[in-house]
Amino acid sequence: MASHVGIRQLRSDVAAAVRRAGAGEHIVVTVGGRPVASLGPLAAADGVVRLDDLVARGLVIAPRRAGAWTPPTPVPVWSGSRIDRLLREIR
Repeated sequence: MASHVGIRQLRSDVAAAVRRAGAGEHIVVTVGGRPVASLGPLAAADGVVRLDDLVARGLVIAPRRAGAWTPPTPVPVWSGSRIDRLLREIR
């Protein structure tokens, strides 16, 4: 169930209302006792979970790097070789 907040109370403590909405609570804003708007968490319109939504909910940490991920270049490995020696050569 959503909680109701008057516009005057919302103006005086908007930061707390936004934090509550970010935590998943739905808040109905009223003017003169009549509901006029709602404040709530972001939801994907098409049902797809996006990284920005997960970061906003605090479920994941935002990536430090920007841009597309590119895989590292492959390293040729000969059969019968020891992995520890190959890694020493690469490093």
